[in-house]
Amino acid sequence: MNTLFDKIWDKHVVQQVEEGPTQLYIDRLYCHEVTSPQAFDGMRARGLKCFRPQQIFCMPDHNTPTHDQDKPIEDPVSRKQVDTLAKNAAEFGLTHYGMMSKDNGIIHVVGPEKGLSLPGMTIVCGDSHTSTHGAMGAVAFGIGTSEVEMVMASQCILQQKPKSMRITINGVLGKGVTPKDVALYLMAQITTSGATGYFIEYAGSTVKAMSMEGRLTLCNLSIEMGARGGFIAPDSTTFNYLKGREYTPKGEAWDKAVAYWKTLKSGDDAVFDKELSFNAADIEPRVTYGTNPGMGIGITENIPANAEQAKAPEAGFEKALNYMQFEAGQKLLGTKVDYVFLGACTNGRIEDFRAFAHLVKGRHKSPDVVAWLVPGSWAVDKQIREEGLDKVLEAAGFEIRQPGCSACLAMNDDKVPAGKLAVSTSNRNFEGRQGPGARTILASPLTAAAAAITGVITDPRELI
Repeated sequence: MNTLFDKIWDKHVVQQVEEGPTQLYIDRLYCHEVTSPQAFDGMRARGLKCFRPQQIFCMPDHNTPTHDQDKPIEDPVSRKQVDTLAKNAAEFGLTHYGMMSKDNGIIHVVGPEKGLSLPGMTIVCGDSHTSTHGAMGAVAFGIGTSEVEMVMASQCILQQKPKSMRITINGVLGKGVTPKDVALYLMAQITTSGATGYFIEYAGSTVKAMSMEGRLTLCNLSIEMGARGGFIAPDSTTFNYLKGREYTPKGEAWDKAVAYWKTLKSGDDAVFDKELSFNAADIEPRVTYGTNPGMGIGITENIPANAEQAKAPEAGFEKALNYMQFEAGQKLLGTKVDYVFLGACTNGRIEDFRAFAHLVKGRHKSPDVVAWLVPGSWAVDKQIREEGLDKVLEAAGFEIRQPGCSACLAMNDDKVPAGKLAVSTSNRNFEGRQGPGARTILASPLTAAAAAITGVITDPRELI
């Protein structure tokens, strides 16, 4: 019996090149401003039009400032990138959600919330965190700029078929433990290369109990385990989330779509190339201590005593600790924090803001912490205000910025200064990721909120 990955993949095969890659049909291409300019130039140079323009959606997110978006972008590089995407989309007749449009935001937040990402689809974007859309029950993965051009020209891509892996997590998550903690735990267990060459299907009672937002967070981080992508079989949670959204089928077409989506699951006797199982009870709130997302510990644990314990090469382990200004065996609880960032395509959704607001309600931000709270889209921003979360956050000393990728990566104004320590809900903690010399600890929205209130790394369970 085929896995769900096989079912979706096989349905999209146009042709198999003998002893070569698969020509795979693509249902949806997302374009942002950083990885698309050369693809558009290539199309122009060859005198080509986009083959199926109605299946391509463009929006700026990496370079957008998170304040004064109604004014011209100050940074000349960012301004050029954003302006170029707008011009290219207009020239090639593509849907473009520009800055300040109610539809704008981070592409991996907007796609699901508009119902553009649907079960059974193949979805690509010139961005590694395209794996996020796998939460909808789609085969979604990041591609390079030359491949972006290939999809524009033909609505197809040449791909080697990845192997399949199933990660099963069973049990109930403890107090203060979120899907972000689950993902950070998995990365520490299997390392950042443990899923290289695989497409992951997440399964088990823990995953089934996750909300759509939680699943989006988990799938978002698949790429950080080395996987080509990660996804979850669609179920009633998926259907309830999608119903009535702008681009989802309506009326009879909806009933027909759901009937098909219900068939999208791996058979009981499906054979995976690799199977891993974990227990939810083993997971506590997590923080990273190093310079890749797999270098993480439970919040009450100590940094590993040596490279072997850390499942890392000796030189890499020492280099990471030197950069982070930490020591082997050190506890991170109580470490002073300079910046807190809530946002990114990992944790910039409404549920993340609800969690953060719930924890800070009735408390006040530490005067020593600079906090950036950045919604993943204008739709999230609207919901924050409709639910009154903005009032809760403002009363606690926080302000909400305008949507964008923000401090996830140093491509806009929101850069953490050199040497400063940030607790961040984003997806990567590489050297310089949040700004040259910046030090990043990855954590959940709850752990970020706890740090913002106390000014130090704090177990969020103590404040819940």
